[in-house]
Amino acid sequence: MFAPRTTPWPLVALFTAGYLPPYLLPTTVGRLDTGLPLTATQAGAVGSALLLSSATAGFLLASRVQRIGARTLARFGLVLAVVGYGSAALTTTVPAVVAGAVLGGFGSGTATTVAATRISAERDPHRASTLGLLTVSALAGAVYLTVPHLGRAHGLPLAAIALTALAVWPLTGCLPGGTAASPAAHDTDPTIPLPSRRSGLVLAATVLCWSLAQNSLWGVSGRIGLTQAGLGDATLGVVFAVALGAGLVGVLVAGALGPRLGRAMPIGAGTVLIAGCIAVSASATTPTTFATGEIAWNTLYPVVLSYLIGLAASLDPRGRWAVLVGSASSLGTAAGPLAGSVLSAQAGYAGMGLVLGAGLLLAAVPMTAVALHTGGRPLLPGAIRRRGGTPAALVAAATGTPSGAVPEVGAMEQPVVQIDMDAQAVPVQRAYETAGPRAAAATPGSGTG
Repeated sequence: MFAPRTTPWPLVALFTAGYLPPYLLPTTVGRLDTGLPLTATQAGAVGSALLLSSATAGFLLASRVQRIGARTLARFGLVLAVVGYGSAALTTTVPAVVAGAVLGGFGSGTATTVAATRISAERDPHRASTLGLLTVSALAGAVYLTVPHLGRAHGLPLAAIALTALAVWPLTGCLPGGTAASPAAHDTDPTIPLPSRRSGLVLAATVLCWSLAQNSLWGVSGRIGLTQAGLGDATLGVVFAVALGAGLVGVLVAGALGPRLGRAMPIGAGTVLIAGCIAVSASATTPTTFATGEIAWNTLYPVVLSYLIGLAASLDPRGRWAVLVGSASSLGTAAGPLAGSVLSAQAGYAGMGLVLGAGLLLAAVPMTAVALHTGGRPLLPGAIRRRGGTPAALVAAATGTPSGAVPEVGAMEQPVVQIDMDAQAVPVQRAYETAGPRAAAATPGSGTG
């Protein structure tokens, strides 16, 4: 008999509260630009500061969730989010808005860190992650559809984030407290060298640039739609809501495809197509062209991202490259709004799109080369979990690995077979050793790339 699957709604809610700020970035930056005495570049810098603060929380707290306790850390992050975003929404003083956004960003990053850590320990992490993506996309779409009808105040998107964090607070009582040490601590020995160093470093550097290009456009998409494509505020909200819905389709497509196409083709060809979509969106002068570029781009982005995550996880069964590449992606995401604002101010939106598209084409070459070099080694979430690499198990499961290929922990144990020997055993105690697997115990995917 199998135990019924329970939905980890507290983690899904915490995931939603942590991921909502990046999803609302275009409207947040756009309203800072129009509702406060800030230039477009300054508004983009505030958005970058918010996301950088969120990424910093991940770097600082990822290894401390077990010791501090998920419940305590989640509540701490939600309090910071409510206070930070709430104060930024209620004031028009620029320094106070910036300080509140940075404080709230750290709170969002803390919530995201707790959610990701706990989801990776779930029996079905892919299901929990998918539910989180569905929830945050649906909520962000609702905000894009609703906020334009409530006025042009700069604080409306910030208030929506603060209210979401406040609503999630009661659910944190279901989270566990702290423990003295993580049970998998012995599997994360820092003295064990990283495998595939060259491939991992190349992938981390190119993923940083890849994420930077994506968020450079996302951070100024609102201004492109309003000022260049001629969309109204309400229509722009509809376009973003549909684009986020298309992103959900992309997630489902990536899960359905799984490893059937390998990793090199989805990463290389997908990045080339994304470059074209970015150029179309940035140069759009009509609502139809802008909507087409945004929707196509948001459909392709999660597909390529899922394969990049799986590629990073395949480089090290303990998940260290997955964490490092994910951190590099967060840095690129944080720098995106400022980079997009500076590029658009210097070269115009169309020029910015050409620069970002060219950068993506260049990044596609080394990413595809790494995928080709390290291809052919499937990464089984069950095998990773036995080695203690639960974060890697999460991202590997998110890439659409067929569920039938993932054995339970008990299913991976080999049966004991008694073999009768004719020779008489030597009655010396030290001649015997403890029973256990030898070289055959290596887990799948543990080779170096």
